[in-house]
Amino acid sequence: MKWEKLKPPEPDDPMCCCECDIEQYGCCCDCEDLDEAFNRWLKDRPPKGGCQFPVLVAIIDKLEISMIPALVLLPLLLRVASLHYLLGIIILTALPGLVLWYYYATHRKKRRTLFFLTLALFSLLYMYYLFITEILPCGDVSQLQVCTVTTGVILTLLSLIHTKRGPGLVTTSLREAHSHSQEVNKDSTLLNGCNQSAASSGIAAGLQTTKNDLTAKWSSCPVCKIKRPPRAGHCRTCGSCVQRLDHHCIWINSCVGQANHRSFLLTLSVFVLTSLYGISLVLYSLCPRQYLMTALLYCPGVYSQSSMALCFTCAWYSSIVTGGLLYLLLVQVLNISFNVTEREAQLALRNKTCQRRLWGLVIATGEYSRGFCQNWVEFITMADASVSPRSSLTDLV
Repeated sequence: MKWEKLKPPEPDDPMCCCECDIEQYGCCCDCEDLDEAFNRWLKDRPPKGGCQFPVLVAIIDKLEISMIPALVLLPLLLRVASLHYLLGIIILTALPGLVLWYYYATHRKKRRTLFFLTLALFSLLYMYYLFITEILPCGDVSQLQVCTVTTGVILTLLSLIHTKRGPGLVTTSLREAHSHSQEVNKDSTLLNGCNQSAASSGIAAGLQTTKNDLTAKWSSCPVCKIKRPPRAGHCRTCGSCVQRLDHHCIWINSCVGQANHRSFLLTLSVFVLTSLYGISLVLYSLCPRQYLMTALLYCPGVYSQSSMALCFTCAWYSSIVTGGLLYLLLVQVLNISFNVTEREAQLALRNKTCQRRLWGLVIATGEYSRGFCQNWVEFITMADASVSPRSSLTDLV
């Protein structure tokens, strides 16, 4: 066979757009493989046998390019705010509004987003970086204090990772486990009835009453079309039902439910304590002659050096963030003390079936409250969602 005698298919030839016959035309391409590769490229699907790291794949899939300007502008705005105290007041006052405006301008169609989680982690690591590079060289902070701050940052990240493992989703297996417990209770009731030599009609009535009591508080989700236990709720953002749903937290990009409520409270507590301790160390280093309560408001000579002014401005920024999270922590502690979730409080406010206590900080429904000590015991010892599927590593992002 001579290659010069081979002719390519004519445009009207069906072979031109269907398949390549290597023996007849000498073509060396595989159209099926090319079509499959092109489709994968269009749909952003990774090729077979590609990356074997699910966490890395999940991060790349969920990467939001619109977060990059916010992460770049935050250090620049803080440096501009450190030039003069008037600039600091203006920028730090307008910064929450700017963040919300940028979020709504770039994330209008997104339901779940890593924007606030990434911003919070970046702020935490940036404040820790400035503490190590600017405050530590001054010599006013001991090694024990540095280890304490470092331990607080690490514990915050670890507790956040544990919180991100899942809030405890309502699944069909949960309903099956509940049905199994009903059968066990039925058998127990039947055995007790036999031991007590009760009449057959009385046993049937007791079984029916027990079954009705066990299933009375189970409800059906109109969206998920599944049966859910008491205090469970449907999250519109996540699109699933969560056991003992408290609220959807944008700062962790996940719901707070039965399985991660305690770790969420631990994350808040560790972060607030670490932040308050770090702010006190920074103010003590910058204003050694001032009281901590007044150093944040008046620190003479702090704007004489750019590094000192930047650290003072970041201390103000950390105080604003810590103040907001401290309020959230206070509300969580009060809700747990009255055994009410944030979702139940909002529903009670809407239905006007609640009482406001402690200057409106607590919305008491009185439905599940058993007293201060018993409420905390129930919160600490409540079982995790063991029947729900465990979250994979990709859910951590």
